[in-house]
Amino acid sequence: MTTTETILKRAKAAAPALAAGSSAAKDAALERIAARLLAEQADILRANAEDMEAARNALSPSMLDRLKLDPERIAGMAQGIREVRELPDPVGRVLSRVERPNGLRIEKTAVPMGVIGIIYESRPNVTSDAAALALKAGSAVVLRGGRDAYRSNAAIVTAIHHGLEDAGLPADLVGLVEDTSRDSARAMMTAVGYIDLLIPRGGAGLIRSVTEHAKVPCIQTGTGICHIYVDASADQDMALTVIENAKTSRPSVCNAEEVLLVHRDIAEAFLPKLAKRLGADRSAAGLTPVELRLDGRAAAVIDGVPAGEADFDTEFLDYILAVAVVDDTDAAIAHIARHSTGHSDAILTRCEASADAFTRRVDSAAVYVNASTRFTDGGVFGLGCEMGISTQKLHARGPMGLEELTTYKYIVRGSGQIR
Repeated sequence: MTTTETILKRAKAAAPALAAGSSAAKDAALERIAARLLAEQADILRANAEDMEAARNALSPSMLDRLKLDPERIAGMAQGIREVRELPDPVGRVLSRVERPNGLRIEKTAVPMGVIGIIYESRPNVTSDAAALALKAGSAVVLRGGRDAYRSNAAIVTAIHHGLEDAGLPADLVGLVEDTSRDSARAMMTAVGYIDLLIPRGGAGLIRSVTEHAKVPCIQTGTGICHIYVDASADQDMALTVIENAKTSRPSVCNAEEVLLVHRDIAEAFLPKLAKRLGADRSAAGLTPVELRLDGRAAAVIDGVPAGEADFDTEFLDYILAVAVVDDTDAAIAHIARHSTGHSDAILTRCEASADAFTRRVDSAAVYVNASTRFTDGGVFGLGCEMGISTQKLHARGPMGLEELTTYKYIVRGSGQIR
């Protein structure tokens, strides 16, 4: 087994070759990587089948869905890489320019981070997304996936290495940590001098561990206790469709809805429709029904599981939805302020005043009016794909694309000026 330290050292040594490369060279490498993913699809699917079999009795159905690959998903991974290739190169952009009275010309210029580290869980598509974004942004990347997805990740990285070699670039620009124990995570958190930016992408426990113990710069991503508030004026048929999409289209991802708030004036009419739509209707259609965990006011209207103390602070990542009745928009905003993780929150309303209050006062990375929280995604936002969803405010917030994976330096041009 190659040690984590060795992988980090190799990435550090390889990074200058990419940082000095042209946009055309990076784009050519991304095209070859995309082609290799498709060409080596059989190997990737074989490895993924082994991961799925090993995890079948250990993971929930929604988590198994995160792990699963099929030809359509691999095609989507390749397409994501090609979309990143088509984006403008973020490196070398002049962010600001000023000429001082003494003739000095000062340009704030975007440059690569150097080496980016990613610690993530059972989502093999993150492997190709992260590699593509880091490479386009001019940085090497070291990936540390979860044990459940190791075979899949290794097969994907093998294809990426072949693509890099086809393009004449070092394979060490993309490293995959072979040790999936906590020791390797700790090694990355403390890799001062090797990792310039560390991004944890996964559940609350992973993110908390990294932010508490990292000695290298890191960004919090991912944990999504996403809310939808149904205002009294909402189009109720539209609301049911948006809620079902936000909760059930892919419940295992961070932009899935976890909490529903309903205005008291419509609770008696709306909640029975909700229970039918997410329960009996889905069961009749052969779909997984949603378990509703109800606060006292909601439980007075419909049947469900009484909400526990922690249910409004839990990222279920499953077919479970916490439901509360609130007095008005102000109460909904206050509830979100207490419980939201700052990821994505939405209001469904036909009242402009309520929508304006919600968008001004809800302090999350993405705030929606009459749309599903499931849109918080780098691809949907036009970023190609994403490194994760930042729920902090510095230096990145929301879907992290190419711009967020660069830093900057000042280039100062003079003609002999002295101070």
